[in-house]
Amino acid sequence: METQTIRFYHRGQVREVADAAVTRTVLQYLREDARCTGTKEGCAEGDCGACTVVIGELQHNAGGPEIAFKAVNACIQFLPTLDGKALITVEDLRQPDGALHPVQEAMVECHGSQCGFCTPGFVMSLWALYHQHTHGHPGDGTAATSAPTRTDICDALTGNLCRCTGYRPIVDAGQRMMQLPVPRAGKLDPARIAETLRNLKRGETFHYAVRDQHFYAPRTAAEFGRIKAEEPGIRILAGSTDVGLWVTKQFRELGNLLYVGQVEDLQTIDERDGMIEIGAGVTLENGYAALTATHPELEELWKRFASLPIRNAGTLGGNIANGSPIGDSMPALIALGAEVVLQLGDQRRTLPLEDLYLAYQKTAMVPGEFVAALRVPVKGHPQNPGHFRTYKLSKRFDEDISAVCAAFGIDVEDGVVTRARIAFGGMAATPKRAALTEAALTGQPWTEATARAGMAALARDYAPLSDMRATASYRARGAANLLYRFWLETRADALPAAALNVRAAGAGESATMRAAVAVASA
Repeated sequence: METQTIRFYHRGQVREVADAAVTRTVLQYLREDARCTGTKEGCAEGDCGACTVVIGELQHNAGGPEIAFKAVNACIQFLPTLDGKALITVEDLRQPDGALHPVQEAMVECHGSQCGFCTPGFVMSLWALYHQHTHGHPGDGTAATSAPTRTDICDALTGNLCRCTGYRPIVDAGQRMMQLPVPRAGKLDPARIAETLRNLKRGETFHYAVRDQHFYAPRTAAEFGRIKAEEPGIRILAGSTDVGLWVTKQFRELGNLLYVGQVEDLQTIDERDGMIEIGAGVTLENGYAALTATHPELEELWKRFASLPIRNAGTLGGNIANGSPIGDSMPALIALGAEVVLQLGDQRRTLPLEDLYLAYQKTAMVPGEFVAALRVPVKGHPQNPGHFRTYKLSKRFDEDISAVCAAFGIDVEDGVVTRARIAFGGMAATPKRAALTEAALTGQPWTEATARAGMAALARDYAPLSDMRATASYRARGAANLLYRFWLETRADALPAAALNVRAAGAGESATMRAAVAVASA
């Protein structure tokens, strides 16, 4: 197969790259090749957000904007993945007349920058949010008609760290930017960018090779399966949120890469036969949005999964295939009775998700097989639990790896537990169901005594380890306490969320204090 050049839209024109290493990062290209040094390098692992850029892609599904813009971490994205996309950096935001973009102007007005190192990343995350709330405006200088809430702004900034200014003025800037006149589109006109990307779109597999390392980006699942079957050892690449660190932190040689990001029939979300099927190429952000629409109990886990730039790049299929013992998706999906669709060549088979994991980083997939999709029962499906909750224990609320991730699903009829599905991450070498705990609950009245019997059984289900995130005793105690919290939330006289959620309780107390101050001042 003949090698091709990487083609993408950047700084108002199409760029072509023919000699960059397959694993050269977008950040390295920007700073060292394109001399666009506004984008900074901090952690080189997708944590700090100093390298945040925005990627524009044509939408595969009809019904929304023709082009979607999303913030990602340039430090862990490989350059060939840009083929057919648009790359927006902080240099693009200055207006043709030299004026600042409203996002930049708001940061100045609200004193949202001090040392300035993290500022370009914050600006790009805010620009992506800004675009979402001004989409459809002709860029004629009129004010936007919608504005993000402070919660929306905080969610958009979960992947950006600031160590000197503090977040309050930056969040203020996120609100202020919507009050400033909408600039003329210029080089950032979505219609102009979409037209360019349509011209760049390839109808066949993109193949790029440098120094005997090959990068393949097929357009169909059939072609993807063919390449994987012919070269079983080829490394599958999705969002680079894990594999990228193998290069930037471990300096590993990855061999040939098979990219899932351009396979349109692996980026679909369908609902049929009481199941929602999510293709392996669907991003974590879009996948969780679809799951939360039918399972609203997943919303907090969705918002606490890594950060928005990571969720914009990583895929749900990649998270499942990785099989990390601390992957947050798997316990919840196992508790919901999810199935994984595996593909070998053009043949597919389906497994219960918990049967995919055999041992630490070992799965039931045979050579050449890959995760094609995930199937999750929707509300009302016979397999769907009547009571379902997920919980995450970590040192930080946002953008942190779990010490323990728990998911509980039970059915209760006439006060008796008729079925239980319980799974944990961080408690064993793989995401694992708590079989003895499930047995201790099933057939018993849903009472405190039953809950405590289940808590005792957890000690026989798991023997967690101590590491940098938590001690074994903390994990064991935390897991048991989460089961007790689940009982408190689902018992006959269930306690409200404000009584059990520290953040909700704190917000309630703050609101009460503000009201009291207002009354006292009147």
